[in-house]
Amino acid sequence: MMMVFGMFVFTLRTVPYQQLRHSQEWRHVKNDRVNQSAAWQYIGPGDDTITLDGVLYPEITGGRWSLSALETIGFAGRPWPLIEGDGQIYGMYVMTRLERGKTEFDRYGNPKKIEFTISLSRADADFREKLQTSSVSDVLDDLKTSATKAVNSVSNSLNGLF
Repeated sequence: MMMVFGMFVFTLRTVPYQQLRHSQEWRHVKNDRVNQSAAWQYIGPGDDTITLDGVLYPEITGGRWSLSALETIGFAGRPWPLIEGDGQIYGMYVMTRLERGKTEFDRYGNPKKIEFTISLSRADADFREKLQTSSVSDVLDDLKTSATKAVNSVSNSLNGLF
């Protein structure tokens, strides 16, 4: 297993992505001052996005049905837990974009090669946002609660499939 997004499991046989890009932003406001350097104020976290790029060869790997399952998750319009195969919990994400490109067709018009890009955006608060105002024990308790919720959500989703 490479990654789990809600009920969808990324494996080499479904949708094996070849590239994962994780982009995080932190917002600051610039306050210009007379006869002094500008002052910068942190106003909170910005966008947190993950982009997965890959190529499918339907005769070997997943094909249009695997991408259709992801499309259905996108239409659900709700956040899902995103957990990497090594156990890293990213948080709750929504799918914001699914792009497909089909090339190298057979005589029936079926593609032999499908390129895809999946864009995900974080929908929940990162537990580290509380570092400015909370004690370390409060942050660790929140981390434990968030991790437990994410694991239970994935477990319930997978149990519902079987």
